[in-house]
Amino acid sequence: MQARYARNLETLSEEEVAFLGGKTVAVVGLGGLGGYLVEYLARLGVGGIMAADGDRFDESNLNRQLLSDAISVGEGKAEAARRRMALVNPQLRFVSIPSRIDSENGVELLRGADIIMDAVDTIPARLALQEIAEDLGVPLVHGAVAGWYGQVATIFPGDRTLDEIYRNPAARGGRGIEERLGNLSFGPAIVAGLQAAEAVKVLLDRGATLRNGLLVIDLLDYEFDLIELGKQGA
Repeated sequence: MQARYARNLETLSEEEVAFLGGKTVAVVGLGGLGGYLVEYLARLGVGGIMAADGDRFDESNLNRQLLSDAISVGEGKAEAARRRMALVNPQLRFVSIPSRIDSENGVELLRGADIIMDAVDTIPARLALQEIAEDLGVPLVHGAVAGWYGQVATIFPGDRTLDEIYRNPAARGGRGIEERLGNLSFGPAIVAGLQAAEAVKVLLDRGATLRNGLLVIDLLDYEFDLIELGKQGA
């Protein structure tokens, strides 16, 4: 086994490390959450990453987005991810997708992913990812962050968990509470860490996951609540 993954042991076995090396994770959205997700997954040893985002960095991203810096303002986020990963893990099978993923192109662009990570910033985009993941027959790990708060859920095909989380039709057309509260530097890192842990557990079929549940995080008062949703499928 490569020395770069030696510190994964004893938490993961050599067989599990090798197994992750054969998997491909799609990260959709390369801003606050997505930048950390790509970093965590590449360093962990996931062998393939598909990184999708059609946006470019602006100065407002510098307070929280790992892939942004003063030099990269104006650069495409997918290109910045590609450049960063070439330095972090040159052996990574990295696919840069400089496009906004939607219901029209998502199935084609994300085909081949074993799991999809939701790092988008609007509710319609999240609902579209749920449809895309279901069409592809792969799990979706949802994450969202706003101010001191965050949430994480794992959605298997057929669960339709986001329909329950965003059951209010009036809320489905916008960005949610993050539009009002903004995002601090540490929130995306924490939520992305939980999403990455979920992805590893789902891929390895190991430990408890957040399927049919929503983990709600309040970092101001250190309250972590697990809300049960739906009924787990067979």
